[in-house]
Amino acid sequence: MNFYTVVLRKNSGHWVALCLENGIVGQGNSQEDAIKKLKEAIESFEEVYESESNIYKSPVSIDELHEFLFVEEKEQDSEIYELRKVYA
Repeated sequence: MNFYTVVLRKNSGHWVALCLENGIVGQGNSQEDAIKKLKEAIESFEEVYESESNIYKSPVSIDELHEFLFVEEKEQDSEIYELRKVYA
């Protein structure tokens, strides 16, 4: 089981979880649901990553993180976000 850093952001009534180590995202109606979907996506990605030679992973850049946090800045709830640690 690996340790990942996740940023959670509320967007249009849904929560989006972004993994900073690999850029994978999960979305759900609650923070817990978004993290659950993110864990599932990470597990699926890791299976493919181990079996394919042309797949790579890289951490999220500062520019990508800024875009994730501030895109749709005009939405009333778009500035709600949280940093969390998860194991997947």
